[in-house]
Amino acid sequence: MSSVDVSSERANEAHEAEVADMKLEIVVLPVSDIDRAKQFYEGIGWRLDANVAADDFRLVQLTPPGSGCSIQFGTDLTSAAPGSAQGLHLVVSNVEAAREELVALGVEVSDVFHEGARGARFHDTGGRVNGPAPDRKSYGSFAAFSDRDGNGWLLQEVTTRLPGRVDEDTTSFASVSDLASAMRRASAAHGKHEERIGHADANWPDWYAEYMVREQSGGELPT
Repeated sequence: MSSVDVSSERANEAHEAEVADMKLEIVVLPVSDIDRAKQFYEGIGWRLDANVAADDFRLVQLTPPGSGCSIQFGTDLTSAAPGSAQGLHLVVSNVEAAREELVALGVEVSDVFHEGARGARFHDTGGRVNGPAPDRKSYGSFAAFSDRDGNGWLLQEVTTRLPGRVDEDTTSFASVSDLASAMRRASAAHGKHEERIGHADANWPDWYAEYMVREQSGGELPT
């Protein structure tokens, strides 16, 4: 490694250490009809945070269940064409269950699929393969839907985070269903653990906790 590479790495490390937390909390959507968009997102269970109207100005904000990021739309918030927002990801712990919930609410959702070619999640041009990812690999299973303007959303199933994506010291679960799903996966893994050791593990609460934290933060799973 050259001295230039080393210097660059040290500079990057120093820069990263100085950068303040930056939490993405708002995504602006381009819509053609504010009330129709509001009705759609409220209809799929998103929380209404704001509905501000003053003179000729209007702003609506909604938040998906369990999300730290919200959407906004309204009067002259963006110059983008209605429906041009695409590839917006909604992370779920069970893509099939999330899809069924949306379908029950009257939303047209694609079948669950995985990518047969890189980037196929973003464009339905023949690269999508029906069914969840082989071995139900985390990050690999999707379902797609759009709002009334055509803004495109993807449900993405994430059960085990890649390393560094979540701080182990701040591990949390966004909803009861997410926690329940994590406990079911831990239970299944613990059953295999007991088969390997040949007896019941009386310390299963600690094993469950360690498994769930490591799974979410991308750490090596206990065996």
